[in-house]
Amino acid sequence: MKLNEIANKPGSVKSRTRVGRGIGSGKGKTGGRGVKGQKSRSGVAIKGFEGGQMPLHMRLPKRGFNSPNRKTFVPVNLGRLQAAIDAKKLDAKKPITIDVLRDAGLVNAVKDGVRLLAKGELKVKIQIEVTGASEAAIKAVEAAGGSVTVAVAAASAEA
Repeated sequence: MKLNEIANKPGSVKSRTRVGRGIGSGKGKTGGRGVKGQKSRSGVAIKGFEGGQMPLHMRLPKRGFNSPNRKTFVPVNLGRLQAAIDAKKLDAKKPITIDVLRDAGLVNAVKDGVRLLAKGELKVKIQIEVTGASEAAIKAVEAAGGSVTVAVAAASAEA
């Protein structure tokens, strides 16, 4: 095999349709746009237009506020931690950090950090370091004899 013999499989590459290239091409004259009207011309912007009636997205009230610089935390529940310890994915004797949680498969894309939540039950003593934790989660970990270290205090106060 030589470089000049390499080719794509037949039918794998489809050439784009060249419109408006003569009546014999099958896509000539109006170029597949039909006849007349706004949509036959370039620069059409009628998505959401309701014929002069106030569009639905403008009739509905604006609600709430989305902060452009809000923090996004990945939640981890105590029940999931206990299940991972039972399945031998986590070692309860070693400190549990965000990297350990990622390696164990409990969190995927850590955006601004991990927040520990109290859903579920924790039966073993653990030492965990997270970005944020709920008060109930901290109490539950301390009741089991463990400790929670909140890495960034400002982030947990906002969440």
